[in-house]
Parts: sequence; C-alpha cells; structure tokens
Amino acid sequence: MKDLKPREIVTELDKYIIGQKDAKKSVAIALRNRWRRRQVEPDLQDEIAPKNIILIGPTGVGKTEIARRLANLTDSPFYKVEASKFTEVGYVGRDVESMIRDLVELTVNSLKARQQEAVQEKAARLAEERLLDILLPPSPKTGAPAENKPIQLSDHSAQTQDTGSGTREKLRTMLRAGKLDTRQIDLDVADKSSPMVEIFSNTGIEEMGINVKDMLGNLMPKSTKRRKVSVKEALKILTQEEAAHLVDMDRVKTDAVEMVEQSGIIFIDEIDKIAGKEKSQGPEVSKEGVQRDLLPIVEGSSVPTKYGIVKTDHILFIASGAFHVSKPSDLIPELQGRFPIRVELTSLGADEFVRILTEPKNALVLQYMALLRTEGVDISFTRDAVEKIAAIAVDVNASTENIGARRLHTLMEKLLEDILFEAPDVAEPKIRIDAAFVDKQLMDIVKNEDLSRYIL
Repeated sequence: MKDLKPREIVTELDKYIIGQKDAKKSVAIALRNRWRRRQVEPDLQDEIAPKNIILIGPTGVGKTEIARRLANLTDSPFYKVEASKFTEVGYVGRDVESMIRDLVELTVNSLKARQQEAVQEKAARLAEERLLDILLPPSPKTGAPAENKPIQLSDHSAQTQDTGSGTREKLRTMLRAGKLDTRQIDLDVADKSSPMVEIFSNTGIEEMGINVKDMLGNLMPKSTKRRKVSVKEALKILTQEEAAHLVDMDRVKTDAVEMVEQSGIIFIDEIDKIAGKEKSQGPEVSKEGVQRDLLPIVEGSSVPTKYGIVKTDHILFIASGAFHVSKPSDLIPELQGRFPIRVELTSLGADEFVRILTEPKNALVLQYMALLRTEGVDISFTRDAVEKIAAIAVDVNASTENIGARRLHTLMEKLLEDILFEAPDVAEPKIRIDAAFVDKQLMDIVKNEDLSRYIL
C-alpha cells in the first residue's frame, strides 16, 4: 500500500474507468490517508477518522466501479450493499449491522481460502498418505480387517496383503502416474447438511441463526457418510480436508477482524432512496428512521459478530446515489456530517462512450471479440462503427431513461444478436462491423421511440 501514491491510484483506475477525474482523485486521497494514519503515533491513530465520501451522479457513470476497483487495487475487505434493503428497528427485515457481519464473513472466507492455498503442497502430501492407507489396508494379522480390497499391481499378479514399504512405494508411483485414477474406492466424507433453525429476535435474524447453528454443531457429533468415488476424486476430497485442518482458524478470525477494522470499505449504494422526510399514509418504514439506524455504524460503534466484536470507527464508507428526486441536504444533519467529502460525477457523452467501448482493459468491444473467437469467428469494428454506436447510445439515453454506459451493453447485444446466434455455423470466419451494419441493425428500432423504449 505504501508504494501506491494518489497519482498512481488514479492511473490504475484509469485502466478500467473513463473520465470522472474528481471522483478518482477523492477516493485516491482517502485511500492514501488510511496508509498515512497507520504511520503516525499510536495515540494519534485513534483520533484520525476516515473521511467518508458521497458520490453523486446518474446511474451508469462509474460510481460502483470506482469503489470496487479501489478495493481490488489495495486488497481491502470490500462489501457493497443497497441502502434501500435496510429497515427501521421494529420492522422485519435486514438491520444495518448485518453489513458489518457480512463484511467480516467475506473477509474470513477470503483469508481462509488463501491460507488453504498456501498449505496446499503439505496437504497434498498428507492426503496421499491417507489415500495409500485406504488403497493398502492392514492385513488381518496386524489388526483391523480390511474394508477396501487391496489394489492389484498388474492384471497378471495376484492380490497382495503385503503392507511393506516396497508395495506401498509401487502404489505411490502408480498413483502419481495416474494409473489408479479411475479405480473406485469407498470414502467416508463429512456430511455438511445441518438442520435449519430460524429465530426472530431484536439482535437480528442473521446473527441468531448463526449462533444457534454453531451451538447445535458443537453439541452434536460430526456425521459422515460413505461414498463410492474414484481415486482421483478421493485425492481432491482428502486434500481439501487436510488443507482445512492445517489452517489456524483462530488466527484467520483475528486477522479478519483486524483487517475489517483497519482497512475495510463499505459501499452504500442508493443512499438517495432513504433521503427525504416526506410522510405517507399507512404503516411504512420511515426513511429518516433508517438513517438514524445507519448513523451509529458510520459514526463508529461496536458490532457483535460470531467472530468477535468489530469496531467500525475506521471503516471507510463510500455512499452513492443519483439524487434525482432528493438531494444530499435532505439527509439528516448528523449523517451529512459523517460524509464530509461530496463528489459530483458528470454524465457521459458520445466521446466518453467511444473511449469506454475501446480503451479499458475490459472494453466491451474486446469482450465480444474474445467471445466470438472461441467459435472461430474473427470480428473487427471500424472506427466509424464505434462512433455510430456511441451516438445512438446518447440519443436513446436522451429520449428514454438515461442509464449511462449501461446503454452500451443493450446496444451491443442487439447489434450482434444474429452473429452470436449463427456463430457456430457461420461460413465466413471474418466479419467486419462498420457504420452501415450498425445502421441496418439498430436504426429502425432507434427511430421508433416506443420500440426503443421496450427493446433498448
């Protein structure tokens, strides 16, 4: 993280997101400040609060993508949630603390997967030994009866009960060479099915459900079931089991909680949906009530999770909303004060659409070229074709709903619909998409406003 200067963060974001320089600059500074906080004196670290951000702009201009790429860039724990999913306390639904629990759960799973990857080599060796014990059971003279028949070393040799090192090494050689892959053996695997218990309480359905399942899991013995699997599949199953045993879960949980507290990022989308104080008739969850429930999490509080208490004081919150009907000043003053940085993202025009189609690493044009290449079809786009698609996107956004760059997905799918359908049987492996082809495929729909409203 110390190697990523704000300018370099913006450069990395430029590879995937076109325009929006102000938004990129703000998030780059916020991210660098997190590293700076970790370098100051411990007494001062707790006093430096993150500067939360509100991204304001219409849909499809890159608000979510900026936050997501930012998290990937720094390998920070990241969780995206829609503000409209939350409900006021007293109503059945998701409580605001659930986003912290979900973030911790995702981080634990991610760290666990990494740890298992790191011990994969050792796990593979242990799994191989366990599999050899199954393939070459002890003879009746030495103890327990053999449940799996010993493997024949060749079609002509007799079955052997010899458990000596020579036979074991021959089996090991055959196993590594893949000669035993298709053999079937009986294997005891853990039965992961568990009874579903759901409890309604003021601590939240999710957390109580988790606690009850954990409690029942500790009380009841681990159940296993016997499956007949191939040797190849058995080796995979045993490797996974051994890798899980090698991971220090206590360390994983501790590290996950620390990562969330120190470098977690929560992206709250559609925050404009809970802005405003207008009242309506009937039993409706008040928007202001949801804001007041959200406030202590953003301010800094302690949230109980099954991995321990998580403090939210230094989690970075990035909120976003179109704010067509409401405006940021409609949020309650206390919540506004917790989002000191506000950045307005600009609407996208034809020039930006041309760049979006061609420049980013994951550009739409490149995606469709790669998809069709799998069928042996080589398509290419002329410059005037790309400009025509961009111009049509601007027109359709202006005449119908403005959904920003997402309109390009709709147009590209409609433009290449026939080619994608015929690709496996197409006679001509090279197809050139020019402005005339775009006109032919799309202009009839664009001219008919009612048709474009439904189809595009």
